Amino acid sequence: MTDDYDTPWKQLVTDHFADFMAFYFSDAHAAIDWSRPPVFLDQELAALSPDAALGRRLLDKLVRVYLRDGGEQWVLVHVEMQGAREAGFAERIFVYHYRVYDHYRRPLASLAVLADRSGSWRPASFSYALLGCEMRLIFPIVKLHDYADSMDQLLLHDNPFALMTAAHLLTQQTRNKDHQRRLAKWRLTRLLYERNWDKRRIMNLFKAIDWMMHLPGGMQTRFMRGAVELQRRKDMTYLTSLERHAIGKGLRQGRRKGLQEGRQEGRQQGWQEGRQEGRQEGRAGLLLEMLATRFGPLAPAVVRQVVAADVQQLSRWALNFVDAGSLDEVFRD
Repeated sequence: MTDDYDTPWKQLVTDHFADFMAFYFSDAHAAIDWSRPPVFLDQELAALSPDAALGRRLLDKLVRVYLRDGGEQWVLVHVEMQGAREAGFAERIFVYHYRVYDHYRRPLASLAVLADRSGSWRPASFSYALLGCEMRLIFPIVKLHDYADSMDQLLLHDNPFALMTAAHLLTQQTRNKDHQRRLAKWRLTRLLYERNWDKRRIMNLFKAIDWMMHLPGGMQTRFMRGAVELQRRKDMTYLTSLERHAIGKGLRQGRRKGLQEGRQEGRQQGWQEGRQEGRQEGRAGLLLEMLATRFGPLAPAVVRQVVAADVQQLSRWALNFVDAGSLDEVFRD
C-alpha cells in the first residue's frame, strides 16, 4: 500500500492552523490576531486556479486572518505544502499569488512548506525582467528535511506539528521497513499520550499519525491493541473514540480489499473461497480482541458465536460495538 501523506496533513492543518503557523512561521503567527477565527477559502482558491498544474504537492490552503495592528484590515495567507521536487513550483506560487490578489485586491502572504526528501531543493522566489520592467516574488519556505537531525528536539517539543514533522520524516525513513516503522509509530504514540493536551488535539494527532504510518494488517492490529491498552492504563476517558477510529479504518480496508478481490472473481473458485474464509477469520479475530479489551475475558460460548459468524454478521456486530455498553448490546439484531 502506498504511503498517504496528503490526507492526514490536510485535516490537521485545518483543525490546528494556529499551531501550524506557530511552529513553522513564528513571526507570521505573532502578527496575527488569533482572537478572530481564521476563515478557510479552499474552494475559492480552487476556483481561481482550475487550470494550474497540480504537481505532487500535499496541500494548499487559502486562509483569511486578521492582523494584531491592522484594525479591520485583513490579509490572505496562502499556504502550500509540497511533497516532491517540481520544476515549476515557484512559478505556480507566483500564479496563485497574483490570481488571488487580482480577485480580492487585498495584501497576500504566500508561505511554503517543502516536505520532499531532498536537502538541496529550496525554491523561494520567482522573478523575471524585460525591457526595464522587473517582477519578483519572494516567499518564506520551511524545509522538513532540515529537522531530520533534530529528532530528539521534535519529540520533546510541545507543539503538535513537531510530532507531525517527526512522523512525516520517520514515515519516509521507514518505507518498506515494516518492523522499524511499527517501533517508530509506537514510540510516537506513547509520547503523544504523555502530553498534557486536550482530547481533540490528541485524537486528531493520533489519527494523523496512524493514517500516515501505514502498517500491514497483523502489525496494525497489534499496534491498535497496544494503543487501546495504553489509554486504559492512563485512565483516559475517550477510549470509544479510539476504538471507533480503529473499527472504521478496519471496515474501510475490508471494503477496499473486497473490491480488489471482486475483480478476480471467476478465476479460481477455490482460491476465492479461501480468501473469503481468511477475511472472516481476520474480522472475527479483530472483534474478539476488541470485545476482550472492553469487557474482559470472554466466555467460550461468545468466542464460538463470533468465530461461526459470517462476514456480514461480524460487520453488524462491529458497528454495534462502537456504542455498546454490554455484550448483549453488541449482539443485538
